[in-house]
Order: sequence, then structure tokens, then C-alpha cells
Amino acid sequence: MDSRSVARYVEDAQHQAMKHRLYTLIFPMDIYRNRVLLGMKKRGFGQNKLNGFGGKVEADESVAQGASRELCEESGLSPTEEPEKCGLLLFYFENDPVAMEVHVFITRSFAGQPQETDEMRPEWFDIREMPFEHMWADDPSWWPYVLDGKLFVGRFWFKADMVTITRQELAQVGSLDFSAK
Repeated sequence: MDSRSVARYVEDAQHQAMKHRLYTLIFPMDIYRNRVLLGMKKRGFGQNKLNGFGGKVEADESVAQGASRELCEESGLSPTEEPEKCGLLLFYFENDPVAMEVHVFITRSFAGQPQETDEMRPEWFDIREMPFEHMWADDPSWWPYVLDGKLFVGRFWFKADMVTITRQELAQVGSLDFSAK
């Protein structure tokens, strides 16, 4: 397991034994206009879904650095301050032996203008009127934690169709710093 992984602190033994891939998800928030930037995924995993920006964490970067890099690559925006970690999501897909460990961030301070890329088409949305019908099925469950400024850990089990959630666990936590555990 990647040494940056924190899954071992929140998973049972069966799921700890699975191979994990480390990912980020970052949401730029314009607090003055109460809006969040989402991107329509144009290709690959999650195609035709709106989501935050993110992807795999490279071997030579921290999770936060990965989130910042992905935001820049996919939207043209660059955080001007360290992104704020707000959640940890673990996804298990039926018939897939690899779990997704997704570190969720927000950034309220960024430079640049959103630009369409080969992978994403960015668009601003009101933070309280999220287009959940065009997003992943788990998003409505944990988005309220983001809005309320609460830290959270969630685990979601999906059928192979990547739409149907068969089981979920979601909880507010006091800290996302698992190094002290």
C-alpha cells in the first residue's frame, strides 16, 4: 500500500488487504458569489459526469500537491494557498480488486480563469443547488458536510454499473490527520 495512504485507519482488515490507488478531488469555491466550480468529464473514468477536479497522485508529490496539480491541469486554476482537506472517501466497485482512496479538498483562493481542457469542461454552480442528477450517486450524501465545514470519512460500495450504491458508511470526524493514530 502507498505510504501516503490513510485507508488502514478507517478500513476493516478485509478492505485493508485490497490494493489501493490514491486520488484527489478538489473543489474551487467562490465564497463571494456562493458558487463552486465543477467540471464535465469529457473522457475516461466518470465520463459525462460533473465532478470536482482531481486524479491520481504522482509518486513524487504529496496528496495536497497532487490536488493542486490536477486542478491546474484540468481547469487552468491554481490554488494560491494550500488546499483545505475536508474529507476522505473510499470506493469499492463490484468485480474490481482495487479500492479508490480519494482525498477531498476545497480551495477558496486561486489564480487564473477556468478554461476547458481535453479532459474537463468547467462551469460554475450555486453551492446550494448542486446538479446531483449529473454527478456521482454518492455526492449528495457527503456534500452537506463540505457546506457545513465538517470533516468526514465515507466508504461506498458500488455495483459494477458504477451507478448503484449497495452499501455506504459516512461519518463526521474530528480530524483527518491520521498520523497520530
